[in-house]
Amino acid sequence: MENEMMNEFDIKVDKINRLREQGEIAYKAKFDKTHEIHDLEKYELSTHVSVAGRMIFKRTFGKLIFARLYAIGDNFEIDFTKPIRTSVQISLSQNIVGEDALKKFKEFCDIGDFIGVSGELVRTQTGELTVQVEKFELLSKALRGLPEKFHGLVDTDARYRQRYLDIISNENSRNVFIARSRAVSFVRRYLEKNGFIEVETPVLQTSVSGASAKPFFTHHNALDLDCNLRIAKETWLKMVVAAGFDKVFELGKDFRNEGMDPTHLQEFTQVEWYAGYWDFEDNVKFFQKFIKELMLYTIGTTKITVAGNEIDFGNDNWQRVNYVETMRELLGFDFLEIDDYKELLDKVVATKKFTYVELEGYNSCRAIIDFVYKKLIRKNIVGPTILYNYPAVLKTLARRNDNNMKITDVFQVVVNGAEILNAYSELVDPIEQRKALVAQLKDKERGDDETMDVDEDFLLAMEHGMPPMSGLGFGIDRFIMMIFDLPNLRDTVLFPITKPLDKDNSEDKDN
Repeated sequence: MENEMMNEFDIKVDKINRLREQGEIAYKAKFDKTHEIHDLEKYELSTHVSVAGRMIFKRTFGKLIFARLYAIGDNFEIDFTKPIRTSVQISLSQNIVGEDALKKFKEFCDIGDFIGVSGELVRTQTGELTVQVEKFELLSKALRGLPEKFHGLVDTDARYRQRYLDIISNENSRNVFIARSRAVSFVRRYLEKNGFIEVETPVLQTSVSGASAKPFFTHHNALDLDCNLRIAKETWLKMVVAAGFDKVFELGKDFRNEGMDPTHLQEFTQVEWYAGYWDFEDNVKFFQKFIKELMLYTIGTTKITVAGNEIDFGNDNWQRVNYVETMRELLGFDFLEIDDYKELLDKVVATKKFTYVELEGYNSCRAIIDFVYKKLIRKNIVGPTILYNYPAVLKTLARRNDNNMKITDVFQVVVNGAEILNAYSELVDPIEQRKALVAQLKDKERGDDETMDVDEDFLLAMEHGMPPMSGLGFGIDRFIMMIFDLPNLRDTVLFPITKPLDKDNSEDKDN
């Protein structure tokens, strides 16, 4: 009767205590595996194996128990055209393990526990590959249950907060994070194979630079110095190129304190690479080859379906869109000739494509142009499409076009209305760079909090000389979101930020 009054949590704690009284340890230090679950199909029947994993199923038939162990394992190559084995059936027969051992398994081993087993590979009458257990060990006791087998975690916030449970119960989540790992590995190897060297630059910085974005701020106590988390790696990597490393890259986190929506993360992962003596057209060619090989390695194909549209990256003839010319056609006037943001605002509203209410809060030409582009051009692109010839006011660090200083040698690739990279021929003229940074200060004074600082350390490096170069930033999160057609960037991150659980609203012990 006392046991019936106890909840699941307390029952499992009681089991741990009873094991301790019997001289057993509920949390072992290690287990020697000889095989991985995902590899078992490769071995002949009667092979003796030792495998381990989390028990996700258990059923007792008198003197026979069937259970299932789950583990993703290690050291494997995934073929996404075939199902990935993440579990194996085990059988425990009293005739093999003995009466006491079978009783112990029934009593102390529960769904959710980590179990290690040794035995022979066999097939049941139904053809199921099974480890016929000769010995087993309870390796680690779970105090809480797993999600319901067929539905997993249905609450979105719970999926993000308890990703470990989501991965166990959701095959698609498993595939996403395996693919992400493969993608990151490929990026490094591909760039190194093509002559790039990986370097590391500061995350904690004293100047907001590298992109137009709102930063996170913090304080360095030892130096009594206000700092920001980097929004991009660009300026630092350019300084490395100036040092004589012609091809450099860095893969890591950037931070932007912007609004949260399905296509933006405040903490995100991207790779940036810079090549001395390249222009942006060199980067176009390099990226097209890179993305094809990345997709083939990650998911085995260059064709994907995004929002119902089939997109093929295998074709070299990607559509090209001239940003400036297309905007001129859509607006019916030359927006580059207008420097006053109020005048530009009035002319945009006069086209009757937008209202003053829609453009409220856009207090600079840069902000207005970017808003119009996203609404009239970007959202209608299926892709992959190369957008080039960007307004200079949008790209402070990009090289001005030789024929028109108001246009930059920039390209972006847009797929299904989302930018997956940003690249350009770099501005290496320190005089023009200073002018561009100083010009942004007026926008900052009007409340535009996505402007860069005048970074004197970066300008000093430029004044010492930089070679011609082209750089590119490619978002890993956006890439994974695209190839799996996911609804939210948070689905691409193992542990996206969530609000802390209230103590009053946290899981009760009996859940």
